[in-house]
Amino acid sequence: MPPKSDHFVIARRFCGPSDSGNGGYVAGCLAAHIDGPAEIALKARPPLDVALEVVREPDGSVRLMHGAQLVATARPAPAPLPVPPPVPSRSDVEAAAPHFDGFKAHILPPCFVCGTARAAGDGMRLFAAPIENSVLVASLWTPGADLLGEGGRVAREFLWAALDCPGYFSLRKPGLFALLARFRAEIVRAPRVGEPCIVAAWAMGADGRKHFAGSVVYGDDGAPIAVASALWIEPAANILNAEKTQ
Repeated sequence: MPPKSDHFVIARRFCGPSDSGNGGYVAGCLAAHIDGPAEIALKARPPLDVALEVVREPDGSVRLMHGAQLVATARPAPAPLPVPPPVPSRSDVEAAAPHFDGFKAHILPPCFVCGTARAAGDGMRLFAAPIENSVLVASLWTPGADLLGEGGRVAREFLWAALDCPGYFSLRKPGLFALLARFRAEIVRAPRVGEPCIVAAWAMGADGRKHFAGSVVYGDDGAPIAVASALWIEPAANILNAEKTQ
């Protein structure tokens, strides 16, 4: 039996770098084709405003294709996800907010999730800042109606997006340029539009150019409603230079 296929388009609004999709958002779109927790491997920078083909394989895995180019793969998550730490207090997150590293220097200011160049109502503006006396970076998040999915709740691709960029900022390495390479997430529930949430992340070690992070979204009751682990990779110097000149 041949693989089944489908299509979706990454609108320019949902960029990470200015010319490609935010990794978490793209991962969330692809994860919709997997039942339960999913692992996404990003193989190439996802192009914007073009139809991408979703190919479903007989073994339950999925490929995202741009013509003949493999953009990403998805499969059921193969291992338990990290256990998130206790939720930080809203007052601690509020106190940390002015110290977001991206306010000093942001390598990708157009990013839909964490970009400082995005206005409220356009980008998500998740500015995860270091919490005092904690391993966490965190940001308050009250999702707006522009992120609405089914049943009055946030569309799950935006929950995956929320889990993405805070992980990068948890690495706390000055001048680091790294791109999301592998992302595993489990969604317990989607938040309601207007629900006050906290998004937090923490570093989980490094191996050369590979960096590992966990992230979590807490709902208004303080319970984790989504959790993820990520692999971030520092790319080749020529890619780094190209990004810095955009």
